Amino acid sequence: MDAIFNRRSIRRYTDQPVDREEIEKIIKAGMAAPSATNQQPWHFFVLTDREKLLDITAVHPHSNMLKEAAAAIVVCFDPLLENIKGYLPQDCAAATQNMILMIDELGLGGVWLGVHPNKQREEEVRKILGCPGDIVPFSIISLGHPAETKPPNDRYHSDRVHWESW
Repeated sequence: MDAIFNRRSIRRYTDQPVDREEIEKIIKAGMAAPSATNQQPWHFFVLTDREKLLDITAVHPHSNMLKEAAAAIVVCFDPLLENIKGYLPQDCAAATQNMILMIDELGLGGVWLGVHPNKQREEEVRKILGCPGDIVPFSIISLGHPAETKPPNDRYHSDRVHWESW
């Protein structure tokens, strides 16, 4: 529960690399996410190559933290794995959230960057990754060892909770 309530978006990183084993734990957390009819429509691209990380900053306007990040994980969905129409983004959102929580659990920092449903951004990221045209980049997770700390942020708003009726 600490990871849920204490997790913050970390955009500044040290130059220390992230271990492959840690990245695999993060991806395993993503693959443990629930998905509609257990369709698991995802693919995960791990980027540690500085040039590719910088290429993304040229096409994603909110990705400057990738200039310092040790790695990024791009969560994609494969429409050919879709069992129930319309649930691919939800499945990938659940995977992305699990990964963000695991990043915090490991003492690392990360940020969720949206790609889907921006078609231009999807196409540009697809080109950088070199993935087939039917694969849809959904999100990018920037990660590294944090060079900043942020206090927990209470986001509970009782006026947005409705019991039994509006």
